[in-house]
Amino acid sequence: MTVDNNQTNTQAEDVKHEAAKRARMTWGERLKRVFDIDIKVCEACGGAVKIIACIEDQIVINQILSHLKLVPQNQVSLPMNHAPPTSAM
Repeated sequence: MTVDNNQTNTQAEDVKHEAAKRARMTWGERLKRVFDIDIKVCEACGGAVKIIACIEDQIVINQILSHLKLVPQNQVSLPMNHAPPTSAM
């Protein structure tokens, strides 16, 4: 029984290629893939959108919205991250 090394190498390369494609996927591409949200296209005009920042700090988000005199919609307040409570013994 002989094993075709070319076929084995091709299969290994295909697996590596698929893994590399997933690793290179940006968060915008993931949003498109999972939620069908295309953040690269303007909803109003259909033009290209350039992402200049990803702001995750809720305090900063609130400051920006306040400055623009906008009210947050569907805002979900997440609890502050902290250590679990210690039990008093």
